Amino acid sequence: MANITSAININVDTKIKEEATTILKGLGLNMSTAINMFLTQVVKRDGIPFEVVNPKPSKELLEALKEVDEMISNPEKYPRYNNREDLMKALLSDD
Repeated sequence: MANITSAININVDTKIKEEATTILKGLGLNMSTAINMFLTQVVKRDGIPFEVVNPKPSKELLEALKEVDEMISNPEKYPRYNNREDLMKALLSDD
């Protein structure tokens, strides 16, 4: 029995398409093959073949961002160094 194919027309951001095409080419694939692979996996898995979520930043990242905000808001509290020698002296001092 012959396979019957159907065309799908989709609108994609031009930059995303160009980047994806480059990556797929490096993998030895073209866009049509990649989309067919994706749709095959949708059918086999009965859903999207990857997790679709809103990423949440880790506790560590949130703490680091808070620290950066503090440093930007109060630069006078944080020393600055003109060269790496001064930085090394400060790091190695007992103060």
